[in-house]
Amino acid sequence: MGHVTFPVVGMVGGGQLARMTHEAGIPLGIRFKLLSDTPQDSAAQVVSEVVVGDHRDLETLRAFAQGCDVITFDHEHVPTGHLRALEADGIPVRPGPDALVHAQDKGVMRARLGEIGVPCPRHRIVADPADVTRFAEEGDGFPVVLKTVRGGYDGKGVWVVSGEAEAAEPFKAGVPVLAEEKVDFARELAANVVRSPHGQAVAYPVVESIQVGGVCDTVIAPAPGLSGALSAQAQELALTVAKELGVVGHLAVELFETRDGRLLVNELAMRPHNSGHWTQDGAVTSQFANHVRAVLDLPLGDPRPRATWTVMANVLGGDYPDMYAAYLHCMARDPQLKIHMYGKDVKPGRKVGHVNTYGDDLADVRERAAHAAGYLRGTITE
Repeated sequence: MGHVTFPVVGMVGGGQLARMTHEAGIPLGIRFKLLSDTPQDSAAQVVSEVVVGDHRDLETLRAFAQGCDVITFDHEHVPTGHLRALEADGIPVRPGPDALVHAQDKGVMRARLGEIGVPCPRHRIVADPADVTRFAEEGDGFPVVLKTVRGGYDGKGVWVVSGEAEAAEPFKAGVPVLAEEKVDFARELAANVVRSPHGQAVAYPVVESIQVGGVCDTVIAPAPGLSGALSAQAQELALTVAKELGVVGHLAVELFETRDGRLLVNELAMRPHNSGHWTQDGAVTSQFANHVRAVLDLPLGDPRPRATWTVMANVLGGDYPDMYAAYLHCMARDPQLKIHMYGKDVKPGRKVGHVNTYGDDLADVRERAAHAAGYLRGTITE
């Protein structure tokens, strides 16, 4: 018998997405090497081979890439030029820089989606607060959504302004500012797909994503009351974006469902995504396992749901730091509950974990998820 060599996946970024992607690789015997900001980061606590360094430094990236069979990410913040340099060195980067730039730069993303006919909110790059007013007057007036084209996440880098006087703040960041119409939407949806280098792709059920304060609070899979036609349209749209942009790995397409029954693309993420966390316990193959398969160009796994309904609720930090003490109540109350914690210090408003519940009765599944997340946070005490 010859020696079997399993590949090494180099993961840039040490957050919870890296932690859960590493977990999905363990049963497959896949080795992970991690580039992390600190030794205390979520994934750095569990991956055996950790390099502490700055992902913005090219030589750090080059040294990290030695011995890796492929490089992938748990965030989109590595400079595009650095990724091109790694590719020039012969290191497979997945998703590659030509795809990833669309998740890094909202201006580039909007322009490209327009070219391929993907529906988006009315938008354009604006030069200054006076230009914001002109943009508003070109449409339905204020309010207008302003976004810095780079660097925003979880509601950061996004402003809703009701007049020119409020529009100065986004320009202080020193990067281009994108203005968008404020969409009158009925709800937010997400279409999650995974695509491999040779073009195989799978689509998960379209989910409803409920935001609180710009941060994802609850995800319901599948989206309740979504017509078969609109669900198929969302999946086809996400698969088209993945193909046209050359995405390899997981792609989350965040969508607005408008009150008149249309779909508009809000954001893209080219990595495992909060709207896909339900798949850990609610799908045959999780988003994390399929991301690993995709970046290694392995056949993709079945994305179909295991249960009629699955609900994911984020656990945010509150004023109750000892979450472990709450396990006794939560597990006794709901033996089917799945708790996923990230190893993070508890800080108010910080994502420190999530819970998944599933079953045949949506109202019951939602209540169980909300109760567990609230009890772990300390906002529910019985």
